[in-house]
Amino acid sequence: MQRPDSDELLRYADGVGEDGGLEVPPGLVLVHHLAGFVDAGSAATAAVEALLVDHHRTDVAHFDADALVDHRSRRPVMTFDTDRWTGYEPPHVTVSLLRRHDDPAQALLLLHGAEPDYRWGAFSRAAVRLVQDLQVRLVVGLAAIPMGVPHTRPAGVIAHGTRAELVRGRRAWVGQVRVPGHVGGLLEYRLGEAGLDAVGFTVNVPHYVAQADYPEAAAVLLEHLSGVSGHPVDVSGLRVRAAQTRSDIDVEVAKSSEVAAVVGALEEQYDSLAETAGSDLRNDLPDGDELGAELERFLAERERGGPGGAGEVR
Repeated sequence: MQRPDSDELLRYADGVGEDGGLEVPPGLVLVHHLAGFVDAGSAATAAVEALLVDHHRTDVAHFDADALVDHRSRRPVMTFDTDRWTGYEPPHVTVSLLRRHDDPAQALLLLHGAEPDYRWGAFSRAAVRLVQDLQVRLVVGLAAIPMGVPHTRPAGVIAHGTRAELVRGRRAWVGQVRVPGHVGGLLEYRLGEAGLDAVGFTVNVPHYVAQADYPEAAAVLLEHLSGVSGHPVDVSGLRVRAAQTRSDIDVEVAKSSEVAAVVGALEEQYDSLAETAGSDLRNDLPDGDELGAELERFLAERERGGPGGAGEVR
């Protein structure tokens, strides 16, 4: 299905769109998460991994990772065995068709892999064209950010979309903010410019566990995906892991009166906001400068390989 004006970054798999070839049904939902930006608690990564485990995967398109990804900033893994190199795992930016193992008629498209370092404009144009080529009905982005919330309360989600109707009835958690750019946000922006439907869900992860795995947030993302797409997603495995993680965090918090005090203060703030849920909560949460600074700090600590984990409060 390669069009004459196709950008050189995008290549469809052999047979896609051809008679007797690989059929991609029209009207599917495309889910996207590209690793590289903030992913507090590894929530979006875990959500993608859960989708891949629960579905049969067929790759239908690839973007040219050699042209998009800085291999020296995120060095690919190579395998050395005794006296020779035996393996190389290159970065990828892939679109996969996912069909449920128990019901192949239930299908999704998934854009996953490494967030491009280069050519964001060309990449987003090619991705928009792919959405049009495959007649995708809705694009859904998954993300997770650190926030001053306690692990003992339900995880909040910031919802956004290319049309107000797509997120109508959902709580507005923040007003206008300026944050570090990322390809997922740019893609949603460009889809909106093209008149295409896209939504994004950004789960709030307690900042003191943002550097550790937080499966509760991954489950929340998948539940929101299921709700907006109508595609059933099994989160039972993530819920089991989330219960164990909650227990582990409780143990760590109990070891420090200082940490326990911080968590208690966050609980009071959260409960106070919950009591006034009918009001405009945007004035009660971090403002744009604070949120942008928190994301920049998270990115900087990850670049330095900074500490993180259950019980660490920043």
